[in-house]
Amino acid sequence: MFSTQLQLKFASIAEAKIAAQSLCELLKGRISIFDFHGLHVTIGKDGELAVNVRFEEASTMTNFEKQLPLLLEDINQAFVFKQSRFSGVCVLAFEREAMSTSVAIDTQL
Repeated sequence: MFSTQLQLKFASIAEAKIAAQSLCELLKGRISIFDFHGLHVTIGKDGELAVNVRFEEASTMTNFEKQLPLLLEDINQAFVFKQSRFSGVCVLAFEREAMSTSVAIDTQL
């Protein structure tokens, strides 16, 4: 599994929240377009915004990374922030799925 890590540092948590809302809407609409395998967006208390996007294939990750400057264009125009990014191979990923294992049975006829 391949992963792109994007880290944005804003002047305040308020700016990070606004940027996160915009970025989340943008990325949610492109899950199937870029064939995301996983997507996590996290806001830090000091105005950090971390985006982790996972892919099954290196080619889909590369395609996403090529389009990333266009995807961030509105945020670049609206805010001043520092950005860093790296790509890598996912070494460990764990997510517990929430599910109910109980089944309601109606015994009254």
